[in-house]
Amino acid sequence: MSDAMIRTENIVKNYISGDETLHILRGVSFSIPLGLSAAISGRSGSGKSTLLNILGGLDRSDEGKAFIGGTEITALPEKDLSVYRSKKVGFIFQFHYLLKDFTALENVMLPAYIAGMKKKEALERARELLADVQLIDRASHFPSQLSGGERQRVATARSMVNDPDLILADEPTGNLDRDNSALVAELLYASAEKWGKTLLVVTHDEKLAARASHRYTLENGLLEAAA
Repeated sequence: MSDAMIRTENIVKNYISGDETLHILRGVSFSIPLGLSAAISGRSGSGKSTLLNILGGLDRSDEGKAFIGGTEITALPEKDLSVYRSKKVGFIFQFHYLLKDFTALENVMLPAYIAGMKKKEALERARELLADVQLIDRASHFPSQLSGGERQRVATARSMVNDPDLILADEPTGNLDRDNSALVAELLYASAEKWGKTLLVVTHDEKLAARASHRYTLENGLLEAAA
């Protein structure tokens, strides 16, 4: 299992709602090899985003272990988990979360600059990534001047600016029309492959999921390989 970028062992997550305990994840175990892609599908509320948040260090499991690149992130203290989130993982969400007062180029370079990269180097890296998602000609535009698909492509570029090992995408095409969904899917997988990233996508989009080398479904708190 040494070549696995993601490996989980019996991840359990429950939520308390009044007098009721909601069993969201009931013992999730799976692995994704380094540099490959995976997609997790399932009904709304099935726990897909919860699992993604645990792998990204945004949430804690109640039981079980999660290893990313050999590091047991479920055992990390919050200080180390913060470093993990900023340097080892790139996030893409259904909403782009771009800063409205910054250009596309500035939005992409900002995480690298905050992490300590020199400004010139961060700008060069951001330009290269914007070119990868076919938006270098829109680098000076603000989010309000970009279409929904363009904003999500900027978010895709931003997720890779710190050269993370792992890209986690939560419904990245959920707010897009069919044509933009297809383009974002194409550029997301192409960028991950170009830069050698392991990509895990949570999605209802069948075409986006079909691009992945590994496919899973999450139902009743259990993860199974898709047929």
